[in-house]
Amino acid sequence: MREGPGHFLIRARAVIQGVGDDGAARIAEGAAMRVVDGKVAEIGEAAALIAAYPDLPVEGGSRMIAMPGLINAHHHFGLTPLMMGVPFAPLELWLPHFRGMRRVGHRLDTLYSAIEMLESGTTAVQHIQGGLSGPEDAWQATADEVISAYREIGMRVSWSFMIRDRNQLTYEDDDAFLARLPDDLSRHFGAELASSLAPVDRHMAFFEDTARRWRERDREGVSLQLAPANLHWCSDACLEAIFDTARRNQAKIHMHLVETERQADFAWRRTGRSAIGHLHHLGCLGPDLTLGHGIWVSPDDLDLLAGHGCQVCHNASSGLRLASGIAPVTEMTRRGIRVALGIDQSNIDDDRNMLTEMGLVWALHRGSDLWGRRLSPAAVFRMASEHAAETTGFADRIGRLDPGRAADIVLLDWDAVARPWLDARTSLLDAVVLRAREKAVDTVFVAGCKVVERGRTISIDRDAVLAEIAARLSAPPSPAEENARLMTDRLALYLEDWFRTCPENPAARSYRYNRFHEESQRSR
Repeated sequence: MREGPGHFLIRARAVIQGVGDDGAARIAEGAAMRVVDGKVAEIGEAAALIAAYPDLPVEGGSRMIAMPGLINAHHHFGLTPLMMGVPFAPLELWLPHFRGMRRVGHRLDTLYSAIEMLESGTTAVQHIQGGLSGPEDAWQATADEVISAYREIGMRVSWSFMIRDRNQLTYEDDDAFLARLPDDLSRHFGAELASSLAPVDRHMAFFEDTARRWRERDREGVSLQLAPANLHWCSDACLEAIFDTARRNQAKIHMHLVETERQADFAWRRTGRSAIGHLHHLGCLGPDLTLGHGIWVSPDDLDLLAGHGCQVCHNASSGLRLASGIAPVTEMTRRGIRVALGIDQSNIDDDRNMLTEMGLVWALHRGSDLWGRRLSPAAVFRMASEHAAETTGFADRIGRLDPGRAADIVLLDWDAVARPWLDARTSLLDAVVLRAREKAVDTVFVAGCKVVERGRTISIDRDAVLAEIAARLSAPPSPAEENARLMTDRLALYLEDWFRTCPENPAARSYRYNRFHEESQRSR
């Protein structure tokens, strides 16, 4: 990561420090910040601070809005499936096509999405690796290459890897499904599945070793947590081992759960409980757990989450693009559940722009009644900043701009937000959430280091990265890549047949706006 000036001022038209528990924005008008050794040391009236420190360099300006760096609380990899030729489909029919995608290597792939995030104001990310496969020495190379790429470009990263020990292709045992495939398909995918199913104790040992190494190497910029993939992908024994490891290491856990109706149905059929009810039964709920998606939940589920202090990461674009549904976020917030925002594999514009995602989340949860509970722009901003920070290992350091916190700061060009005119009655934070887009991002600092200037990443050679990606993918596919695509296309036909008749395939229902999973499921 680039070295930045140790002591300087940032001047702004206004500093958005954060949002209070009362839902009101904390904004310092005409303010400046003094940054010392990567942290905010002081916030005060601009003229007074400049006069008090006449020899310090001054960044920003009177037409800039300063805000805390945003946090993408749920992210997987760089080049999007759409870019790589994977057509959109519901989640269960979409994920298998990843097995046939071409790769550009972990560093380039990571830098690509990091460029998009930084240039739209996101300074930290919860990166959820799709899984680890092959010999164990390759696991370490994967982790180090991804984490190092984030630190090279200047982002903070909370890294995790998805853990599965069953049902990788469908909602039934893999061996049973593979046995019905043609021999060549069964051998090909059987080998793939086997390579990612190391005993869970080996995964736990790897986590503890990797977390220790990165804690010693870069405690300020890197955090590690655990990521059990989902209830249908993890046996009870696997979940108990993961949660025990997390408790012993005081680590956070980010777990995908009830993203689709079929996942919710699986839990009822196999455990006799809702997915959240089963986690409660296993003793897995607690304040260090974040549930990714949480779309198909009941009121009782939400009461459990609230009672145990769990957090939810809302991935609005993902739920819409993959036909998974809309999480009942207003009901979550009514119960006091802290909701973070994530972009998942990509957002509605097929990029990683949290400014766009905030606008979508605000609009998506408006409701149609006159007096119902709705998300304010300030509440959505808090989801993408302070609440998202709480899902990482950087809580109390990022997500707000207060003295003592990290100088992860985004400067927005106010003229780009307010052009050609904005009435004085319009709240500044409302304007930022509902009008600011990538073109407004002028400068970005992480730990006081400037990583974006005039809207472009400067911490790496961004154009060289993009050119190298294009060059690699412009070359003809290798025989191995071509075979992977052909085998995956064939596999997809058998998967479609399975899902047409599988028990975890409820009858199609009318589109519903922000509705709970039917209580009738509990009577099964």
